[in-house]
Amino acid sequence: MSLHLQPSRGEKIFYKFNYILLSIVALGALYPFVYVLASSLSSPEAVAAAKVWLFPIDFTLEAYKKVAQNPQMWIGYANSIFYTVVGTFVSVVLTILGAYPLAKKRLRGKWLFSWMTLLTMWFNPGMIPTYLNLRDLNLLDKRITLIIAFGCTAFYVVLLRTYFQSLPEELEESAKIDGANDLVILSKIILPLSKPAIATISLYYAVQRWNSYFWAMLILKDPNKIPLQVWLKKLIVEMNVGEEMAAVGDMATQISQETVIYATIIIAAIPMIVIYPFIQKYFEKGLMIGSVKG
Repeated sequence: MSLHLQPSRGEKIFYKFNYILLSIVALGALYPFVYVLASSLSSPEAVAAAKVWLFPIDFTLEAYKKVAQNPQMWIGYANSIFYTVVGTFVSVVLTILGAYPLAKKRLRGKWLFSWMTLLTMWFNPGMIPTYLNLRDLNLLDKRITLIIAFGCTAFYVVLLRTYFQSLPEELEESAKIDGANDLVILSKIILPLSKPAIATISLYYAVQRWNSYFWAMLILKDPNKIPLQVWLKKLIVEMNVGEEMAAVGDMATQISQETVIYATIIIAAIPMIVIYPFIQKYFEKGLMIGSVKG
């Protein structure tokens, strides 16, 4: 016999209030994207006259055609994909290799290594020392710099270490009885059981690398190496469309500066929008990876 408890009147009111509040927050977070999408599909005149709110006015794809005709955009797009894919892979590997030993009680000097990792979260060398260090190491204007110089985040190491500590130690003991070493245990047992945590960390790294532009702007000077975000920064912050696209200012025959920017923003957001649904099931399970202490 199952016992089904009906929510009280107060609980029903609380649930309804939560639904309304969360719906308002969701709409507030979604509206900027909807506005940018609608503006990118609208005519320059409609955008300039502030007629666009939710839906495109005078539907047109001219902004996307103009962006697609610029080879620098596709070069930046390819660079962003390279930095994100390769960088995320390197970051996840380094994070796993850092978190797994710290999760083991048998590690000699574990407290020292743990504190050394935590110190990097509290004390940062700053922008100028970091730049000077990269310059002295002859790492400026090189693709590999963006991959290895910012390859690992201590916070994610701590999160993944906590998840590894929550796994039963008996699994490792049984594998050792069968003759497995640490590398086999990590690859055959720990990693398959840690897919939610690794997928979550991978998403964090991927979003961080895809949206990153500051250090790429400082380190990379070759236009063929800069990611899409640096080029987008020029469009939005410096409003330097005239140098990036020919004759954008001619409103009679060319698309407006604003709609080109909006179209570029939408194109830049597509990869993250496409990737998220495929790892959502892991992401939901891995949201609490830092809340369990082994």
